Amino acid sequence: MAGLTAAALAVVGFLAYQASANVPEDLSASKRPSAGSSATSPGPTSSAKPKDPLTVPAGSGTGVRVVYALSDRRVWLVGANEKAKRTFEVMPSTVSPEPGTYTVTSRSGNVSGSDGVPIEHVVRFATVNGVTVGFSAAVDGSMASPDPAKKTGGVRMERADGDALWVFATVGSKVVVVP
Repeated sequence: MAGLTAAALAVVGFLAYQASANVPEDLSASKRPSAGSSATSPGPTSSAKPKDPLTVPAGSGTGVRVVYALSDRRVWLVGANEKAKRTFEVMPSTVSPEPGTYTVTSRSGNVSGSDGVPIEHVVRFATVNGVTVGFSAAVDGSMASPDPAKKTGGVRMERADGDALWVFATVGSKVVVVP
């Protein structure tokens, strides 16, 4: 059984390498459309400077806040000086809140996620059609795509990012969701 698993992993690794080696230059990682963006929208040119990931999205309000960009799948922890203290990628849930301003309503240290996965540092901020939406980190560190057949509200992140969000976003903190 272990031999079959090792062989399967070797084949998948080889195919992934082969696929990445044959990607046309105009489809490099920095030019791929992000989730939710149009494939016809113009991408950056070779002379464009890469966007600084610490740049807080325009239209995300002011003051101390958590900014969650749906299309970028990214969160920023913004301090009083209007600068991001930290930014990180997240795995969205199957249910997302509409763009707008929300408030952290509750937190839990360790619970079971709506998908059955043990999670920690849950920071809840919205409810959409009866589904509670919040940030969390899986205890096992996974950030798998959620099952699209299930209505879940957990926005997953790496454990270290979950630790930082837990310290930053207490009950009453502002969360701004942007498209």
